[in-house]
Amino acid sequence: MVHLKQPRLSGLGRNPAAPADVLVRLATHEAGRHGLATRRGRLPDTVVEALLAHGGRDSAVLLHGGRVSPAMRHQIAGHPDPAIRNARADFIRSMVECGVPMGVESLVEAYGRPAAELATASDPKLRAMVAETWRERPMVVQLALLTDPDPGVRAAATMAGHPGIPPEYYARCLADPAVQANVARRLPLTPDQFARLLETGNKTVLRAVARNPNLSADMVVQLQDSADPAVRIAVAFSRHVTPETRDRLLALVEAEKETGSIDARVALDGSSYEPSWLRDTPLAERLTYLDCPHVVFRRVLAACCDLPDEAWQRLDDDPDVSVRRTAARRPNTPPQVLVRLLRTHGDVSHIRPLLVDHPNFPRQALRGFADEPDPQVRDLALQDPGLPVSELRRIVDSQEEFLRAGAAGHPNVTVELLERLLADSEPKVADAAAANPVLPRAQMDRVLTEAGL
Repeated sequence: MVHLKQPRLSGLGRNPAAPADVLVRLATHEAGRHGLATRRGRLPDTVVEALLAHGGRDSAVLLHGGRVSPAMRHQIAGHPDPAIRNARADFIRSMVECGVPMGVESLVEAYGRPAAELATASDPKLRAMVAETWRERPMVVQLALLTDPDPGVRAAATMAGHPGIPPEYYARCLADPAVQANVARRLPLTPDQFARLLETGNKTVLRAVARNPNLSADMVVQLQDSADPAVRIAVAFSRHVTPETRDRLLALVEAEKETGSIDARVALDGSSYEPSWLRDTPLAERLTYLDCPHVVFRRVLAACCDLPDEAWQRLDDDPDVSVRRTAARRPNTPPQVLVRLLRTHGDVSHIRPLLVDHPNFPRQALRGFADEPDPQVRDLALQDPGLPVSELRRIVDSQEEFLRAGAAGHPNVTVELLERLLADSEPKVADAAAANPVLPRAQMDRVLTEAGL
């Protein structure tokens, strides 16, 4: 996290090479505490004491678990100020009250009771939070949550597929308005259960039914003429429809989108639904989707790992870049395919692992990206830890803030370049420079002195 007013202090707080005395000085300033809050690893006891002295309750909320030594945890637990002593527990309890998900370990810590006991607590918000976050709960606990008197608790208990619902509870859950939408998208449905769900007329329930991978061909037919574009999109992705029906349904939604329908636009552009059933079909059937005009089918196909070489060649040349990126994640992607894809389109930072980290990617090719005109591609050169200083200097001169920030965090950056980057007008760049472990102690002291610390 970058402190917009004092980014050098927040960056220095995250600097893994900053010694304890520097961190203690940072703890006296809001921006320094801002950086220390996201610093990795255990904090020295002297730093924890400084944070408690200057940050009070706000800092105490973050001082827990492996971030502090057992001795400091004991000291915080017995602190004379109840605001500090109870800071963490009070924070978790307030998050429960607001419905903000908190891990079951945090709940156990805050309430001082085992998870199984919390599942029977008097507060329905707490029981719902346990149901939402304790995914590995025993079935005996799950059954109690499924029959909880509070509808919010029952809904939370059925939000995820695990630990699941026993068959003898199917009918009960499908008839419960609180959980219908959650279970209608997963449970196998009898014709009568399917008909009753349709009779509800509830849009959320009907959309969940349409996404259910266990529907029969007859059920899918009954959904084809739905007035809801989201239902028709899900039907179009079903294994039971013919290519002609699929094309017709998708064309209808496209036409509605063109006439200004918000529901149609969201159904086409905002849905994450995909025909995942395709992954489990025989190889010969899957290969028939190589020519499918709908990108999502080719993308699901590209996520398989057992395709023949001819299929991979087709997918590597697919007109849609998302299909090519998906195909490139297979274990045996040729190096030249990875280089070509990254040179043309760059990487996608929010999908891990990065393609540049693929075992088959030739790391020696990274340096060549420094000359690419596309800044998103040029950024990949910074993945080379040995990038020459001459190339780093060119990147530091870039107009793009994200390139300068990348150079500021590079292990090969010089003291001279760090000096420039620390003074950068963009907070993200100055923060990254201050967080770089190659920053000399003299520059750390100067940053602190200039901030009056």
